[in-house]
Amino acid sequence: MDWKPDRKAKKAIYKQLAEYIEKGIADGTFPADKPLPSERYLASALNLNRSTVVNAYDELESIGLIERNRGSGTTISKDIWGLTKKRIPSWNRYIEAGSFLPSQPVTQKIRKEAVEHKLINLASGELSEELFPKRFLSEITSTRSYIGSLGYDHPQGNEILRNTITKHVKKSRGIETNPSSILITSGAQQALHLIVQCLLKPGDAIAIEDPSYNYNLPIFKSVGIQVYYLPVDKDGMNPEDLQSLYKKHRIKMIFLNPYFQNPTGSLLNRKKKEAILDISSKLGIPVVEDDPYSLTAFSGEKISTLKSMDRNGNVLYISSLSKIVASGLRIGWIIGPTSVIERLSDAKQQIDFGHSSYTQWIANDFLESENFHIHIKSLIKELENRRDKIIKSLDTYLKDLVEYSIPQGGIHIWCKILKNHNEVQLLEESIKRGVIYAPGSTLGSKDGFVRFTFAKEDEDSIDEGIKRFAEALNSI
Repeated sequence: MDWKPDRKAKKAIYKQLAEYIEKGIADGTFPADKPLPSERYLASALNLNRSTVVNAYDELESIGLIERNRGSGTTISKDIWGLTKKRIPSWNRYIEAGSFLPSQPVTQKIRKEAVEHKLINLASGELSEELFPKRFLSEITSTRSYIGSLGYDHPQGNEILRNTITKHVKKSRGIETNPSSILITSGAQQALHLIVQCLLKPGDAIAIEDPSYNYNLPIFKSVGIQVYYLPVDKDGMNPEDLQSLYKKHRIKMIFLNPYFQNPTGSLLNRKKKEAILDISSKLGIPVVEDDPYSLTAFSGEKISTLKSMDRNGNVLYISSLSKIVASGLRIGWIIGPTSVIERLSDAKQQIDFGHSSYTQWIANDFLESENFHIHIKSLIKELENRRDKIIKSLDTYLKDLVEYSIPQGGIHIWCKILKNHNEVQLLEESIKRGVIYAPGSTLGSKDGFVRFTFAKEDEDSIDEGIKRFAEALNSI
């Protein structure tokens, strides 16, 4: 038997072996009238663990190619071509072959652990239940009759809501727009996917911040886009780096999270914003401005967005209610040139026939009410208290072990771990102690960082979580 496993390949060896045997069954290498080699023989002949061969045979048996019978060994199924029964699809192959790539294994593990076990969650980027404006939203649904249609709504989203968002972004973000330039999306995540899938093509080069939330999104690789990085420090990215990237790689689009950036908490100053817009205009490069946090400035200061300073229509502006009201509403929006919005709207229609009219009604009534402003004011105060608590806890339990910049808004704090450590081991030890967080590798290219999010847990849990993390760090 001349087959050898590729031990450097990402594909598990048992899967490689299963594929080799399946191919051999099809081309006659393994005749249908003879038993297949025994598990023990194959393991010895190929210098493999017997468990590897067992797993390969399990895979082939699950799709109906082979049969195992005591006394007669392993044989090729007599019904391989489905004369009397149907073959089961090899779902693992379909999963691996799909063009839409899965999240990083570490990210999948964090999500699974957070859902399946009772952990102190310093990883999730959503608000805690007690920060949701439940009372105000319940008042809308219990005291007002829904008079809208339960059928499909306007392709760009409910017109009343788009009118309300037009007024909202003018007052709170200084953005001048109109309802025809707005598309309602299922949160900011769908907005990003629509932009990538509709406005870019395989081989295009884009620039994202490093570290950034976008670093963790497989959507770019899924569609064959080349990703290049803009280093971020406590003052955000450097516009000069953008010019350098363009000269080297002919960047087609820039993705930025300029306000209390995820994960660094950095805030881009006006001078840098002006420089970015100037570069965008000179080179004709669109800027995608992702803004989930600008309303959470602890100073109460109104932040000028790139879109509010955009005079040439170069900026596609994304925002949502997920990080400031409730993630479960799934209300986000894109603001951009009408022609672009119409293109994205058509794609959204193909995916889901438009957004839920019911949640759009709730979002509209809440955005229009004074209760929205009461809620935001309360939210800012509560987030600031939690920010202060996590800083105090870091100084108490991790003094001289971490470095960080104090965020002035948002929900994240980015920490550099000064002690040498293995990232995987640290995460495992932390989970054992009942706390979860985002390892730096899931958000950026540099080693030795972690992101703690302080919006999901109350102050006592934040303190206990940092304490447990410190115990995990000191144990390795």
